[in-house]
Amino acid sequence: MGRLDDKIAIVTGAASGIGAATARRVAAEGAHTVVADLNLDGAKAVTEEIRSAGGSATAVPVDLGDIESVRAMVDAAVQAYGGLDVLHNNAAATHLAARQDLAVVEADPSVWDDTMRINLRGTMVAIQAAVPHMVARGGGSVINTTSGSGLSGDLRNPAYGASKAALINLTQYVATQYGKQGVRCNAVSPGFIITEAKSGAAYDGIKQTMLRHHLTPRLGRPEDIAAAVVFLASDEAAFITGQTLCVDGGLLAHQPYVADLRDA
Repeated sequence: MGRLDDKIAIVTGAASGIGAATARRVAAEGAHTVVADLNLDGAKAVTEEIRSAGGSATAVPVDLGDIESVRAMVDAAVQAYGGLDVLHNNAAATHLAARQDLAVVEADPSVWDDTMRINLRGTMVAIQAAVPHMVARGGGSVINTTSGSGLSGDLRNPAYGASKAALINLTQYVATQYGKQGVRCNAVSPGFIITEAKSGAAYDGIKQTMLRHHLTPRLGRPEDIAAAVVFLASDEAAFITGQTLCVDGGLLAHQPYVADLRDA
């Protein structure tokens, strides 16, 4: 018996990385899973993996920057499976963060607009479309993916960080406004997660630097985030709402000089 048996779940950004790992785990726990991504071919590949393993899944295209596309994603889930219980808002404008999200003095306001439109407004529209379906089924669980960048400052990606900080606050608002109708809303805040994009030799130096500042003997894996999402989606977390769960190996849990003292 799975922890999400017969629940209906949407996972966005599910063609790769954290989203793909989460879609696989959610389906393995018994949920009918909508694998949503801008990369439809990638979403279809993950869907086939899930089906081959005996799970229930369907691939749906979504562009978080397009309001109608987001609404169509939710409609597709309801049409395919008859309702909605879980929404994991995982997708984000990582392509902007990687190349165009410059320091504040050099920042391009249009990049900020695009980042907020995708990361923040897109998530809000998904929640807006999903909540009535959850209420109709007696409740549900929304899980937003935020970031350590939304909890502390950094040398890069201020637009991304600001959008993730706003998601933490949006999480609290949704929890407050819809909790009495049975809808819980929480967030997961990943640390440095080794996805496909960070698996190459070019990241070796960064990995070693980041590992020094973790309290765990290894860096994070997509499956670590997937496990947290399954918990928050499940009935085991029925009394948890409005919270941000840091799944970061203790990265933000200590004084900034700890790694230096440890080495000394």
